[in-house]
Amino acid sequence: MRQIRLFDTPEALGQAVATDIADRFAAKTGPFLLGCPGGRSPRPVYAALADLVAKSGLDVSRLTIVMMDDYLIETPTGFDHVDANAHYSCRRFARAEIQAVLNAGRAPGHRILDANVWFPDPHQPAAYDQRIDAAGGIDFFLLASGAGDGHVAFNPPGSSATSQTRIVTLASQTRRDNLLTFPDFPDVDAVPRHGLTVGIATIARSHATGMVVWGGAKRTAFRHLSQVTAYDPGWPATVWAACPDATLYADHAAAEGSPG
Repeated sequence: MRQIRLFDTPEALGQAVATDIADRFAAKTGPFLLGCPGGRSPRPVYAALADLVAKSGLDVSRLTIVMMDDYLIETPTGFDHVDANAHYSCRRFARAEIQAVLNAGRAPGHRILDANVWFPDPHQPAAYDQRIDAAGGIDFFLLASGAGDGHVAFNPPGSSATSQTRIVTLASQTRRDNLLTFPDFPDVDAVPRHGLTVGIATIARSHATGMVVWGGAKRTAFRHLSQVTAYDPGWPATVWAACPDATLYADHAAAEGSPG
């Protein structure tokens, strides 16, 4: 199933995605793996999901947050995560803007455990795919598209459909896009040049995907994503349509001027 849904505001979009996630979570017994990006695009979803969790009293202790990427630094022994407290750290984002938000008001036994917030290991990237597969796969992967080059996670244009979790050199446009994602960067030279990312195949194996694009800055992204029928390596975020259960969530600002 592949569908496109349009909304008047990012908040309405976030509510729809959050409801979809919450319904899937409630319908499944046992662990639920939610693939998550950092950044601006998913924030309305996380806010709406936290509201649903609070109002319904959901026990989220069986929810696992599977983060899709993080920036890396070079060290004498190879690449490693950036400081977990850095403003641009995806580990900081996961802790402060996903886990803490969803755990707010939950009883201790009903919270997302620290052990259930996953990141790939830069020293063993391939082990991430193995860990995900061993847990039964990602139940729902929330996705976002780069505005300028269509990157998804840190997968640059040209990424193979068979790519797995790996270390990549960040594309120049991706680094420029991330100046808006993390506005405390003073300039593009301050943005790290390497990242650790899930692969295109990692995402495509998910049981369901939800691609989120909103705002006028995402019109080019929406045009690419809404017209695709298969994965296009020239715009990696088109992987959303490679999943058998795939939805593109967009607001009218992003869809403005697009055909049909």
